[in-house]
Amino acid sequence: MAPAALSPEMEELAAFFQRAGLSEQRAKETARSKTAPAARSLFEAARLDTSPLEDKQGALVLQVAKDGQALSDEARLYIVEAVRDGRLSKSDQVTAAIKFMGATVPPVDQAAFDEACGVGFTITPDELDRRVHAYLTTHDAEVSKTGWGGFSKTSGLMRQDDSLKWVNPLELKASAEKAFEEKFGKKEDAKKAQAEKAKKESKAPKASTSTASLPAAESPDDMFKQGWLSRLHRPGGNEQPIAERMKEHLAWTGGKVFTRFPPEPNGFLHIGHSKAIAVNFGYAKFHKGHCYLRYDDTNPEAEEQIYFDKILENVRWLGYEPYQITHSSDHFQELYDLACLLIKKGLAYTSDDSAEEIANQRGGKDHGPRYESKDRKKPIEQSLAEFADMKAGKYKPGEMVLRMKQDMQSSNPTMWDIIAYRVLGKPHHRTGTQWCIYPTYDFTHCLCDSFENITHSLCTVEFIAARTAYEWLCDALEVYKPRQSEYGRLTLEGAITSKRKLLKLVKEGHVNGWDDPRLHTLVALKRRGVPPAAIITFVSSLGVSTQNSLVQLSRFEQTVRSHLEMTTPRLNLILRPIRVTLENLPADFFLEVEKPLHPKDPSMGTARVPFTREVFIDADDFRTEASKDFFRLAPGATVGLLNVPKPISYVSHETDPATGAVTHIICRYDEDVKEGFKPKGWIHWVASSAAHNSPVKVKETRLFSRLFKSDNPGALGDAYLDDLNPESLKVVEGALIEPAVWDVVRSSLKRANEVVELRKAEAAKNGTEAPPSVDGLEVVRFQANRVAYFCLDADSKLVEDGAKDGGELVLNLIASLKEDKGKGR
Repeated sequence: MAPAALSPEMEELAAFFQRAGLSEQRAKETARSKTAPAARSLFEAARLDTSPLEDKQGALVLQVAKDGQALSDEARLYIVEAVRDGRLSKSDQVTAAIKFMGATVPPVDQAAFDEACGVGFTITPDELDRRVHAYLTTHDAEVSKTGWGGFSKTSGLMRQDDSLKWVNPLELKASAEKAFEEKFGKKEDAKKAQAEKAKKESKAPKASTSTASLPAAESPDDMFKQGWLSRLHRPGGNEQPIAERMKEHLAWTGGKVFTRFPPEPNGFLHIGHSKAIAVNFGYAKFHKGHCYLRYDDTNPEAEEQIYFDKILENVRWLGYEPYQITHSSDHFQELYDLACLLIKKGLAYTSDDSAEEIANQRGGKDHGPRYESKDRKKPIEQSLAEFADMKAGKYKPGEMVLRMKQDMQSSNPTMWDIIAYRVLGKPHHRTGTQWCIYPTYDFTHCLCDSFENITHSLCTVEFIAARTAYEWLCDALEVYKPRQSEYGRLTLEGAITSKRKLLKLVKEGHVNGWDDPRLHTLVALKRRGVPPAAIITFVSSLGVSTQNSLVQLSRFEQTVRSHLEMTTPRLNLILRPIRVTLENLPADFFLEVEKPLHPKDPSMGTARVPFTREVFIDADDFRTEASKDFFRLAPGATVGLLNVPKPISYVSHETDPATGAVTHIICRYDEDVKEGFKPKGWIHWVASSAAHNSPVKVKETRLFSRLFKSDNPGALGDAYLDDLNPESLKVVEGALIEPAVWDVVRSSLKRANEVVELRKAEAAKNGTEAPPSVDGLEVVRFQANRVAYFCLDADSKLVEDGAKDGGELVLNLIASLKEDKGKGR
C-alpha cells in the first residue's frame, strides 16, 4: 500500500520545503512528519525559502528543528548560519552544536563553539598516531583481551573519545590498523591463529550460554569499561554548594554507585527502554553498587496496574533485580512540604493563568517577547494560602497551578517559570483520594533522585536542557544535588515506540495486542522468543555515547541470530509438507537415525528419529521441471536427505486435478550408490511412523516480517497507518516437525526451572525474597534446519505431565537464517 496522497495543505508545505532546497522526496517526508510545524518555523526564520540551501544542508537544518526545540530562536538560527557557511557539515557536528548551545548563555563565544563542534579540525599524521597509541594504552586491558578480533569495536569506540571524535574515519581506521599491527602482528596471521584455535575448541563442549560467559569482545560489561560511561565521575565527584550535603550523602552511600531506572507506568516498555535498563542497572552492577526501580507515578490519569506489573517483569526478564522498588508517590508529603518551602523562599508562586496565557508569556507560537506572569510578585502568604486551597480541593483542574520562580530571560525554556504542581482531581492507585494535586516531572524527578542519594542520574539527551532546572531546584532547596548525565537514545529502524501510536495500532486491531511479535515492545519481543541476553549484547555492541542512534533492523536481527546460532538445538520442520514414498523399500522398513542436536556443540546431545518408507519434504524443495540453478528434488535429480546414509532419486509425482498442486512424489532409496558419492543438494525431512508418533503436527506456524514498509514510520506523523505492511503476518497451518521436539520442550523447560531454583537458593543464602519466574513457553527455542529460528508461542497447550509427549504446538518465527549466496541451491 503506497503512502496516502498529500493533502492540499501538505502539498503547499512540501513545495515550501523544496523552495528551501530540500529534495522532492525529503520535502514530502518532512511535510508528513510531526516536526513539520517546527521545521517550517525555523526555515522561515532563516529565510531559506528565498535563500535556499543544498539538500544535505537542509537535512542538517531539519535536525536542528527536531532535536533543538528546547533552544531559543537565536540559538537555533546561530546553528543554521553555521550550517549555511559550511562550518557544520555533518550530523554529529550538529548534535554537538545543539548540546553546546543548550549549555551556553549568550553571547556565544564562536571560538568555543567551533572547537566544541569540530569546526576546522586538523591533525597531523604523527599527532593522530600519538593519540591512537595513547587511547590503546589507556584501554590496554580490554584491547589486549580481544586483539584483532575486537578491532571493529575498538575503532568504533575510538570515534567516541573526545580526542579522536573529529578525525576523518578512514584516517583513524588506517592509524588504528597500524597501531594494532605493531601490537598484535599482521591481521592475516592473527586470523589464521584464531581459526586454528577455533578448530581445536570446536571439539570440546561449549561453555554456558549465559551473558556472564560471553567472550570478552562481546561482553555487556564492555560498554562500562570504554567510551562515555567509563568517563563518568566517581561517587562524591559531583560538587555541592553546601559541603555538608556531600558528607551526608557519602555517609549514607558508603561511596557506592547508586542509579535508578524511573519509567512512567503509563504504557509498555519498548526496545529503546532496554538501553536505559542496561545502562542504569548495568552501570550500578559493574561498579558493585545498586539500582532502584522507581515508578514515576505522578499522573494518575494515565497509570494502570498492568503497566507496573509488566515493567517489573521486563526488568527481571532482561536479567536484573532492583535494589528497591520505589515510587515517586512514596514522597508526596515530603514533596508538598518542599513546595511550601520554595514558596516561603520567594521562589514559587500560585497562578490562575490559563494554559494559553502561560504559553504567551513564553513567547507563544510566534516566539515573540517573553514576559512575567501577573502573579509573579504575589505576596508569599497569598501563594501559601492558595497552595493549601489547591491541596484541599477548592480549585478545579486548570484553575490554579504552582509555578517555580526561575529566570524568564534565560535562553533555556526549562527556566521559564515551569509548573511544579497542578490540580488533577483524580484518585491515585496508591494514595487513593488523599491528594487531588500532583507534582510535575520537573519538580519531582530531581528531588526523588536526591531523596534516594542517586550518584549518577543517567538519562537520554532530550533532557540536556532540563539539567539546568534540575540543578536550580536542588540548589534552591539546599538539598543534595545528584549529577545528571545524558546519553543518546536508541531507536530501531522500522519500529514505532510512541505510546499513542502503539495504542492506536492495538485498539484498531492492526496488531493482536501489546505483545504482538511484530511490535518492538519488550513484551512482544519476549513472546517472539528473542533471548534477553541477545538484547543486552545488542545494546552493549552499540556502545554508549551522547549521540542518538537509529539502528538498522538487520543489525539487531543479526545479533539475535548470532546468539541463537550457538544456543539452540536443531530440528527438522516441514512448513508445507509433500508426501514422498520410497517405492523400493518394504512397507515395514525402519531405520533409526541418530543425529546431533547441534553439529558444533556435542554437549547438546543427540536425537534418535525414525526413517521409514514414507517421509515428508517441503514443497519448496521440489520442482516439477529440472533447471540448472535448482539442486534439490526434481525430475532426473538425486538429492541427499540430511543425516540419512543414502540419497534418493526422483521417479514420478502426482498432482491434484483441481488445483494442479503436487500431492505425492515417488522416489527410490539408492542403497547401491557408490561409496563417497556426494549429491549436489541436501534437503530436510520428517518420517511417517505411527509407532514413533512421527511426525508431530503443528497447529500454527506464525511467520513475521516488518510491520511497516518504510525505515522510519514515526516520521510520517498520523499517516503511519498508511505505511503498514499487509504481508507482515503469514500463518501456516499443518506444518510437521520431528518427534525430537518433545525432548527439546522438556529440556528447555527444565533448564528454565533450574534457573528459578538457583535464584531461590541464592535468595535464601542472602536472606532475601527470590524473584518469581518471568519465563514462559518462549524459552523453548530451536533452529529449524534450512528454514529459520522458532520458539513456542504462549498459545501452545502442553500436556500437564511434562514427562509425556503431547499437546498442541503453536510456533513463532524468531529470526530467519543468515542469507547466503547459495540460497536456492
